[in-house]
Amino acid sequence: MSTRPEALSNPLTNRGTAFTREERAKLGLTGRLPAAVETLAEQAARSYAQLTSYATPMEQYVFLDQLHSRNEVLYYRLLADHLAELLPVVYDPTVGEAIKKWSRDYRRSRAIYLSIDHPEDIRASFATLGLGPDDVDLIVVSDAEEILGIGDWGVNGTDISVGKLAVYTAAAGIHPERTIAVNLDCGTNNEALLNDPAYLGNRHSRIRGQRYDDLIAAYLRVASELFPNALLHFEDFGPSNARRILVENADTYRIFNDDMQGTGAIVMASVFSALKVTKQTFADQRLIIFGAGTAGTGMADQIHAAMVRDGLGAEEAKARVWLIDINGLVTDDMSDLPDYQQAYARPAGEVTGWARPDGKIRLLEVVRQVKPTILIGTSTDHNAFTQEVIEAAAAGVERPLILPLSNPTERIEAMPDDVIAWTKGKALVATGIPVDPVTYDGVTYTIGQGNNALLYPGLGLGTIISGARHVTDGMLLAAAEAVASQVDPTALGASLLPPVDNLRASSATVALAVARQAATDGVATTTHPDLVQAVQDAMWQPVYPKTLPKG
Repeated sequence: MSTRPEALSNPLTNRGTAFTREERAKLGLTGRLPAAVETLAEQAARSYAQLTSYATPMEQYVFLDQLHSRNEVLYYRLLADHLAELLPVVYDPTVGEAIKKWSRDYRRSRAIYLSIDHPEDIRASFATLGLGPDDVDLIVVSDAEEILGIGDWGVNGTDISVGKLAVYTAAAGIHPERTIAVNLDCGTNNEALLNDPAYLGNRHSRIRGQRYDDLIAAYLRVASELFPNALLHFEDFGPSNARRILVENADTYRIFNDDMQGTGAIVMASVFSALKVTKQTFADQRLIIFGAGTAGTGMADQIHAAMVRDGLGAEEAKARVWLIDINGLVTDDMSDLPDYQQAYARPAGEVTGWARPDGKIRLLEVVRQVKPTILIGTSTDHNAFTQEVIEAAAAGVERPLILPLSNPTERIEAMPDDVIAWTKGKALVATGIPVDPVTYDGVTYTIGQGNNALLYPGLGLGTIISGARHVTDGMLLAAAEAVASQVDPTALGASLLPPVDNLRASSATVALAVARQAATDGVATTTHPDLVQAVQDAMWQPVYPKTLPKG
């Protein structure tokens, strides 16, 4: 029976045709590879040619996934060389399509699966990796209840954790051997999955309540005990759990929720840039969030924190935030408000005279009454920012910041070309999708994309380098300011955010700012004589190491 040598079968050590003749002889690979000996650059060029021969993003996703399973260095070299182009392939939006087909197309597992039916297996599951307490920097976990706007996908959501780690490595150089992807299989309420014979997850409805809370508590306890230096990243948890888990555990564990904190921080970067144009402070802002889920309220939390930092009292800052959900303006007389909305519910007596034609105080009325300086859309309600709404926003302030952040394109609240035309070029605009520049009245407006990849990889790297015990509000603000510092938004039509073309350099800038802020906030546990060099040294490069793997 033939065997495949470890040097070829392990994607962390496989170099394929880059093994020299001498290396092939030492590792028992003689005759197992074609005669040509290639450089990594030549391999990457061939792989890119193969990739671009596929017609659809999904076919490209599968090709990259298979390459990832064969040769990690080559996979990450390809990503690093073409990161802006390939981000939408390895992550959003293509990963959403891959998740829908994950069980039927199952190829290889590179994650740990923790079942709510067997919480006693958590420690044993991590033990199968053979990793020690100093071997792990980052763990990304998801229970896949709220995947990228497509909902509950159970164990199929595994590739969310895998894809997130790929971006961390490609953008910030987090070493792939020092990361773990985790799926929490709590069941699913997706009937199509439960009735699909190919589905690979637990075949029961999603478990909630005490059993769920016990699983989260056990995961946090065991993961932090086994890997005390790891940042515990939470991704795509449902709205009833995401904020609650973060609030209850942020002071105890090194925890980060990208949907709330990362999205909030990238919005903060847009606001920092906008304030350079308007010459205002956070204390001057009036904020409307249209779409008051966990992401929207996470943005409110961070803007509220910045208002307080700029001199407002906590209650005074809350009085400058208005949330709107499917039931209209969120007020304190509404029943069964989620915990994440309660802090910002407006007093019912404050709005007694406001128009409510269908019994609900709608967006247009709130804009007319509030005259917001910032209007953010996270609703997935396509075209909700109508011409009337946008014109009302522009009538209220000189340079309104309009952020229609929902994605994909068919869910965005308004397209930037309309926003700019309706405000006669006055609006400052960024979006959640990539958008071509807009020309209006002879001026070309570059539209920044609020892509979390501009921020969370560097935030993670800075947290790891500093050994921060917690991710503080100050670290999030520092990350946002570092992103905003990479552009000059003051010229007419300039972007509020940097492009994703050079994420490695952007991530290094963010990591440096975050590590410095961790020290300022008193949560850093590691110091470096030269922090700039420490950031560079910590960034893993996709190159073949000089030492040979074991045969």
